[in-house]
Amino acid sequence: MSLRHARALALALPLLLTACATVPPPAPGNAEAAAGRRFQETIDIGGRLSVRYFANGKEEALHGSFTWSQTPARTTVTLLSPLGQVMAVIDVDAEGATLRQAGQPVRSAPDVDALTADTLGWPLPVSGLRDWLQGFALDASGRRVAASPAHDQVTSRDGWRIHYVNWQDPENRPKRIDLARSTQHAGDVSLRIVIDSWQTR
Repeated sequence: MSLRHARALALALPLLLTACATVPPPAPGNAEAAAGRRFQETIDIGGRLSVRYFANGKEEALHGSFTWSQTPARTTVTLLSPLGQVMAVIDVDAEGATLRQAGQPVRSAPDVDALTADTLGWPLPVSGLRDWLQGFALDASGRRVAASPAHDQVTSRDGWRIHYVNWQDPENRPKRIDLARSTQHAGDVSLRIVIDSWQTR
């Protein structure tokens, strides 16, 4: 993995997981009741992320792991290399998002999605992941839906195709999530997220 790719991955995962802190947690409703689970405002998640996209006319691939620590006021994401080295830490709160890497200046932006796109060169849907990691989404019509093993595919209102490939039993929580979208600058982008640990506080 090149230094450029390692940096991109470091930015990718943390952003991925932090982005949603700027999005107010959804109120419990029919989607939660139908799914038999509720949105958790305070939660710690650990897992793995793989990304494929196009740059300079060729396909690129990034792999790593992440941790996601979420409270109502803040989300902190730590991106790790395949060898377990901390590559980046992102914090998101009501003031905006910051990204920290060893030996690099701190980057910040009011919108974590903008920070992600500017830094990585490919779109990371951080603003949606707060919902998506827990099996909820806003569909193309803006309606809040709850995914399930029987209804495992959703197209978000911003064009991401979300596929819940595997589930945690008996908790009825997502285990693997595949995301895909065609973009102008990064071509066909695909992300695979595998959730390995999940703990509410």
